[in-house]
Amino acid sequence: MGSVNMESLSPIILSLVTFIPAAGGLLILLIPRRDRDIRIFALVISLLAFVASLHLPVHLHRNLAGFQFEIDKPWIAHPNIHYHMGIDGISVWLIVLTTFLTPLCVLISWTSVHERVKEFFILLLLLETALIGVFTALDLFLFYFFWEATLIPMALLIGMYGHGRRVYAAVKYFLFTMVASVFMLAAILWLYAKTGSFQFVDIQNAIRNGNVPGFGTAALWLFLGFFIAFAVKVPLFPLHTWLPDAHVEAPTAGSVLLAGVLLKMGTYGLVRFSLGLFPDQARRNAPWIMVLALIGIIYGALVSLVQPNMKKLIAYSSVSHLGFVVLGIFSFTTAGLNGAMFVMLAHGVATGALFMLAGILYERRHTYEISDFGGLATPMPKYAAFFLFIVLASVGLPLLNGFIGEFLVLSGAFQANPWYGILGATGVIWSAGYLLWMYQRVFFGKVKYEVNNALPDLNLRERAALWPAAVAALVMGVAPLVWLSAIDPAVQTALAPLTQMASRMVGQ
Repeated sequence: MGSVNMESLSPIILSLVTFIPAAGGLLILLIPRRDRDIRIFALVISLLAFVASLHLPVHLHRNLAGFQFEIDKPWIAHPNIHYHMGIDGISVWLIVLTTFLTPLCVLISWTSVHERVKEFFILLLLLETALIGVFTALDLFLFYFFWEATLIPMALLIGMYGHGRRVYAAVKYFLFTMVASVFMLAAILWLYAKTGSFQFVDIQNAIRNGNVPGFGTAALWLFLGFFIAFAVKVPLFPLHTWLPDAHVEAPTAGSVLLAGVLLKMGTYGLVRFSLGLFPDQARRNAPWIMVLALIGIIYGALVSLVQPNMKKLIAYSSVSHLGFVVLGIFSFTTAGLNGAMFVMLAHGVATGALFMLAGILYERRHTYEISDFGGLATPMPKYAAFFLFIVLASVGLPLLNGFIGEFLVLSGAFQANPWYGILGATGVIWSAGYLLWMYQRVFFGKVKYEVNNALPDLNLRERAALWPAAVAALVMGVAPLVWLSAIDPAVQTALAPLTQMASRMVGQ
């Protein structure tokens, strides 16, 4: 009976997972302004979305290529827009990552948000729906709708609940990503004008079969249109300047979702659309893209090394880590692309946890300056232990989640070009330098300021937010095949046109 119910759930499960948070956000409007009730309701809704999302990896047919759990309904007749959703091994874990981090964001924001609590949790849940929609949409209009829908709640979260120059950071984030998205919109509209469809699979087949008039001359511009939108979101050097401001001024929950999921929209777009629709252009433009990725890896790490602000250090580390993802994607190797997908997930868990830990300290001291701390391991031993564990995961210690992805990416980069692998590997060394040095300055030595002696250690709510991230970091490091077994078939499908192209070039 259970299996029958599960089968009957499959056609609607993607809609449920996507819209449970938005529905919950709208229901919060009906709750009286009792802050505790709002927080509990937001936590319940976000946990419900997480439990529903677990249906996807559990019932995913891991050996099948192509999209699963598809739902395709005509939505608007003219233009021809469909409500078309589906997932494969590339998108399934990004959805689970989103639903996994959101309840932790609710917990970590429990006492840090004091004003407009109702609006805060509505924005958080609406953002979750928009993020999941990006990873499930198979109609390019629907994809663009969700892509733009992530902008508003995130900009409002930064602008309304952030610190310091929060309005400046929110406007900068909004303008950077909005302007870049216009290039993608132009490319989408050109494809629709030539094919009469927004459907991803239809457009992909039309391109592969040579049925798109004028595609040969427009291909480079179309590729760049999508690429610019994704590169700003990643963010790829030198389009990264909005990220440190957004991270430093954002509330803790905003930083967690920004680093954990929002940046992955860019790398997901590179895999799904840049490689999926334009494999020829992806291969031709790979050399300069990989150079930018390598610059991002090394530049992000070196800038992190000199940061006096803990949150800015973690923000620049994201520029470095996401450089690894782009390097893996454009190596066009199975190891590189599998590794890129794994780094996306590992970075989401580890860096999300680092931002939670930084936020916990900010609640106690209202500063992110590393020089304001020192010797915290004495008054806060549990906090220090969690912080060290997550730092080691982020550095890439074997048996923790950071190691597997970076190892696979560097393997793929070496196969593509040994110099890419060598230069990329220096990023691993730098990351150990800046993270461990930060840890040493914050936690070791004598307590420099008397006020730090009285800092309370982690309470039960904070431990409840951190334990899932720590457990995930360990399990992903010990049993990576749980994730990779779903990712690999989708990666092989994505790489198939590129390997055929490479063999043709060798044959010529």
